[in-house]
Amino acid sequence: MSLKQKITEDMKAAMRSGDTKQRDTIRLLQAAIKQREVDERIELDDAAVIAVIEKMLKQRRDSIAQYEAAQRQDLANVEKDEISVLSAYMPQALSESEIEILIAEAISEAEAKGMQDMGKVMALLKPKLTGRADMAKVSSLIKGKISV
Repeated sequence: MSLKQKITEDMKAAMRSGDTKQRDTIRLLQAAIKQREVDERIELDDAAVIAVIEKMLKQRRDSIAQYEAAQRQDLANVEKDEISVLSAYMPQALSESEIEILIAEAISEAEAKGMQDMGKVMALLKPKLTGRADMAKVSSLIKGKISV
């Protein structure tokens, strides 16, 4: 079953059970997926759907920070609920040690000598880590390793 099919099935289950928070969040997700499909005139595969979910998760994390800075905990809680629903569709996150191993492999494969090779290393890692690790954190780890 593809990820899009699973999302649709979960939507039906949420509607049957009366879970409005999950239903509304899945509707937002389906709308974002549909929008991207219409804009790009393609059928999204699982990797592209994960990219859409990642973008939505990042937007919600940014919103939480802004709401909490503005003392609007009620709105921050809504965003946190949406994050919990969206996170269920993400692949299993990698541990810190697994990420370190993949970074070391990519650095040796790209024969990275310094910061000028950062793009090569990121290009090798991105397909392996998309949806499974925070790429900003990965980027800082790579900088620490190749700048030494």
